[in-house]
Formats: sequence, structure tokens, C-alpha cells
Amino acid sequence: MKNKFIHTVRWQFIFIFILSIVFAAGTVLLAYRIVKSIVGLSYYSGPLRWVVNNIGSTPVMVVVGGGLFLVYFFIFSRKIIGYLEEITQGVQEIAKGNLDYEIVARSTDELGEVAETINVMTRKLKKSIEEERKAERTKNELITGVSHDLRTPLTSILGYLELIETDRYKDEVELRYYTRIAFEKTKNLNKLIDYLFEYTSLPGEGIELEMKKVNIYGFLKQLAEEFVPILTKAGMTCRVTAEDDTLYIRADGRQLVRAYENLISNAIRYGSEGKFVDIKISRSGQEAVVEIVNYGEPIPESDLPYIFERFYRAEKSRSSRTGGTGLGLAIAKSIIEMHGGKIGARSHRKQTVFETRLPLQPSRQPGTDS
Repeated sequence: MKNKFIHTVRWQFIFIFILSIVFAAGTVLLAYRIVKSIVGLSYYSGPLRWVVNNIGSTPVMVVVGGGLFLVYFFIFSRKIIGYLEEITQGVQEIAKGNLDYEIVARSTDELGEVAETINVMTRKLKKSIEEERKAERTKNELITGVSHDLRTPLTSILGYLELIETDRYKDEVELRYYTRIAFEKTKNLNKLIDYLFEYTSLPGEGIELEMKKVNIYGFLKQLAEEFVPILTKAGMTCRVTAEDDTLYIRADGRQLVRAYENLISNAIRYGSEGKFVDIKISRSGQEAVVEIVNYGEPIPESDLPYIFERFYRAEKSRSSRTGGTGLGLAIAKSIIEMHGGKIGARSHRKQTVFETRLPLQPSRQPGTDS
């Protein structure tokens, strides 16, 4: 800490200031002694004696000393000023769009910290731009792909409905066959439309949350009951357990439903082989911890760091069978973080766990809760 205090730009300039005064004073005194010895020589005595008699040695020494001080100050501060100019040139280069440019951190003082901070900012900006471009490319690919896929089932539906409308079928069996195909194509069409809606309804920074007191156990218990038809169709059961069923959080219920719907849907989609979805609620310090557990195929370790990214789909072959846009987990992460919480995942051979942590409702005196 002491070393850091000493090695600052402020102290460097103070040191340079003192050093410049010392060198200027030393040079003036040395020059004074030389001039004094020269005055005794007849050849130089005339002009020097005139200066001494008419101007005075003291004013001359002050003026010369001041000039020397400026010269020495510029010389001794050249390194700092040069580094400041180098940082300025670097910032200008970065401003032109060269995000690969890095300013060399030549010192441990404030200028070195400024240079390193600019480098960190540039790296983050570059990464952010790359991620934005990647997301834009993926979004365009998604919309292009889904738009193309929308045309195929729609064409089939129109074709079969035209056959039915114009009575071009042999008997009721063929009529039901055409109807069933149209129905299946309509379901596919509905799924694709849901994908597009899911993308367009991604939570953004400008969204305003309507925060209310929520009992997390009651909230998830009710949500699990709404999934009963889907669970039954998948041959699964949802079990909700809580160490403490009186944990309260402050949340926007509508947004929180979206987050946990995506997490539960994900558990059903990829965990149907395990027959159960477990929702475990507990408390850790001042946080409500919710674990959503499925017992299906594990998520590969290489995919775990990326599963909350937009459009990322772990195990591409499995995703192609089960569907999904790769947006559900990204939406859940965004909503949980908007509530000041955290989300994570862990997976091994026996189970996959998605864990969320949300701040508990602060304790209040009776009658003060809104």
C-alpha cells in the first residue's frame, strides 16, 4: 500500500518539481562562480561589469534560474508526458474501430492503471460486439429457417383442406386420413409460431417489474399442477418438496412464471426417461434456493458453460428430436437475474439439476408490508 502511494503521478510530479529546482539552482550557482572568476579577466570585464552594475546579479540569476527550471522540468517530465501521449494515441486508435489495439502498461501508477483499464474495456467491448454479431447471425438463421419451415406445413394443410373442400376423397376413412394429416401439420405450425413468439418476447433491459410478495412454495406448487396434463402425456410425475414452506420473495409473478415454465418444460423434454421431475425448495442464508431436477440423459460437461446462451442447444442430435429453439434457458437466466438472483446447472449420470437463488423478502414489522 505504501509503495503504491509513493508511485503515483502526483508524487512523481512533485519529485520532478523539486529535482528541477535543485538542478536549476545548482546550475545557476555553478554559472555564478564561473562568471565571478571571468569578471577578473580584462577581456570580459567590460560587458559583465555593466550587467552587474546596471541590472544586478540577483535579478539575472532569478531569470536564468527560472528558465533553467522550465528546461529541466520539461526534460525530467518527458517520460510521463510521452506515456500520456501514447495513451491518448491509443484511445484515438481504438476510437477509429481498431479493437485489437492494446496500450502497453509501462508503469504501476495511475497512468498504468488507466492504460490497463482501457485495455480491459476494449477487450470487453470487442467480445460484446462479437457476441452481438453472433446473436444477430443466429437470429437471422433462426428466422430464415422458421419462415421456411412455416411454408411447408402451411402448404400441406392448404392442400389437404382443398381436397376435403372439393370432396376429392373416396370415403370417410380417407377423409379422416386427410384430416389427421392436416391436424398434425397444424400442430407443427403452432410450434413454429411459438418459437417465433418466444424469440420476440425475450426479456429486455427496459422492462419494468411489478414486484410483489410471493410465497415461493405456493407459487411453484401451483405451477407444477398446471403441468399435470403435459406430465401425464410424458408419463412423468412432478414432486414438490420444501424444507420451509414459508419462504417469501419479492418478484414479478408473471415474469417468474415464464422463467420456471421454461425450466420445468426443459426438465420434462429431456428427462422423460427418468419418470420424475423434482422441485426442491430450501433456504441458504438470505436466499431462497430452488432446484429443478430431472433424471434423464446428462448434459455433456463441454456444453454446461454455454447452455444459458441464446440459441445454444446442447446435444444437437437430441435437440433435433425433442425440439426447442435454445431460447428457454436464456429467458430463464435473464428473468432470474432481473430479480437479483442467480442461476446455474450441474449434471452427471444420475441427474441434472437447474438451481436458482433469489433474495428472500426482507423481514418487516407486522402491518408494514405492502
